Amino acid sequence: MSAGAILGAPAARQPEPVQPGMEIVLRARQTYLDALPIAAAVVVQDDLGRLRVVAANAAFDRIEALTGKPGKLLHRAPFDNAFADFLDGDQAAIQFNWTTDSTASARHFIVRLATLEPLPGMPWRCMVSLVDRTAEVESERSLRAEMLHDSLTGLPNRVAFDEALEEAAACDRAGGATSHHAVLVVDLARFSRVNECMGSMAGDELIITVARRLLFTLRAGDVLARIGGDEFGILMRINASVEEAREAARRIVTTLSTPFRLSDLEIRIDCAVGCAMTREGAGFAEDVVRNAQFACKRAKSTGSVEIYQSGEATAVRRRFSIETELRRALENARLELAYQPLVDLASNRVTGFEALARWSHPEEGMISPAEFIPVAEESGLIVPLGRWAMETAVRQLAEWDEAAGSALPLSMAVNLSAIQLTRDDVPTMVAETLARHGVAGRRLVVELTESAIVHDPERAARVLGQLKALDCAIAMDDFGTGHSNLAYLQKLPIDVLKIDRSFITGMLTDRDKVAIVRAVLGLANALGMRTTAEGIEAVELAHTLSALGCSHGQGYYFGRPMSADEAMACFRAFNG
Repeated sequence: MSAGAILGAPAARQPEPVQPGMEIVLRARQTYLDALPIAAAVVVQDDLGRLRVVAANAAFDRIEALTGKPGKLLHRAPFDNAFADFLDGDQAAIQFNWTTDSTASARHFIVRLATLEPLPGMPWRCMVSLVDRTAEVESERSLRAEMLHDSLTGLPNRVAFDEALEEAAACDRAGGATSHHAVLVVDLARFSRVNECMGSMAGDELIITVARRLLFTLRAGDVLARIGGDEFGILMRINASVEEAREAARRIVTTLSTPFRLSDLEIRIDCAVGCAMTREGAGFAEDVVRNAQFACKRAKSTGSVEIYQSGEATAVRRRFSIETELRRALENARLELAYQPLVDLASNRVTGFEALARWSHPEEGMISPAEFIPVAEESGLIVPLGRWAMETAVRQLAEWDEAAGSALPLSMAVNLSAIQLTRDDVPTMVAETLARHGVAGRRLVVELTESAIVHDPERAARVLGQLKALDCAIAMDDFGTGHSNLAYLQKLPIDVLKIDRSFITGMLTDRDKVAIVRAVLGLANALGMRTTAEGIEAVELAHTLSALGCSHGQGYYFGRPMSADEAMACFRAFNG
């Protein structure tokens, strides 16, 4: 077998001196090395402290040939340092990774050094083995490339984008006030309609074309990634002013505004763009992307490029907290109803009450309906909340009747959400509630906002017709503030128009508001509807509205929302 090399002073391999009785040992050693499926060699230290390869198999010789310098492998880094550490230490074995120098066809190995039992004349021996893991490394690289790239567009995906963003954020922290990066999130509008109408292949073609257009808007060094189905992320280096990011966003909007040709059609795809800075209160990449998504969501409603505003994330977390606490409050009956009087302006008598949900949190105190009602609608809790309100209000009306000994000349108005109108069997729920408490349908007023009707007019018409069959009255709340279609007033069985407080407040000093109120009252009168003015806070307003022909009023002048006992006292005070 070829002889060894000296660590630190390479030389040609010399025949190993064979002591009496060693032939059998040497032959057995070589046979063992040749049988190994991996490259291996035996290294010894001679009397002068030099290291020599005294035996090696053919696989080891081939690896030495790969380096282009046969016989010198152990004298190269990292082998030389590894042997030095191994000799100085007391470990029985160590291992390290080694990659050949060739970049085009580099080979990757795990190198292991393990001490062998000494032999006569060889006080220190070591087995060097090399396990080729090139295929494993290349598979890992290929898998990582697949994991970090979007298969459709070839762009980096969300994982790769987050990694690049983490590096940029670290650079910003290290660079102080001179280093700034921004993240833009681009969300496509109407993309789902393309998929629905033209198929997924057309949708894929659209995504690829959008990716190409976005690439043309970038500068050198900017990173574009596909971070969602129809969502793209852009990481860009900017100067101190956020206007640079805003200008890039405008450039993107302009680029994507040109119609896309799909098959024989030209499709226009609008987009919303939100921006967040890497140093704007975000500790991790996902925080920055989420901030940009918050801004993008706002951009969808405003139609313009939006920059993340500090506190938006806190507001979202607050909404989730409210959702959790509201669910518990519903389960544990911690909500209450307050009752605000509805007054006949001609006779100044209370003819009914509007039931309003109130939530007193044990730690935070009163939480405004303006805060928890939208959360309830978004989370779906509005359905159990609406059922609870209907049940509690009708039961309270029945309890007032029982206390009085007969049915009082009072109606109860209960608000119905557009979400509940869509998801719940409202007519059945109302019918069962009225029957359970023995209350006539004519004493219940169901209040709907314009949005509840506009959202699904056919369903609204069907549900309202069923409620009218129960003899319930229907009121359109906040009339004039939404997107009213006057045809709904003619086709739907609406009994009451409630004029929003925004038209009532300050009406006495604003001719335009007076004109609007007069027009609404005239319209209601022509259609045979009653009217209720919200937000009456002064006697002059009450008298003016009565003179204009408004039938009922509601507001702090008559009474704030109050408890059930206070409401009954108010009824007696007004009605004698």
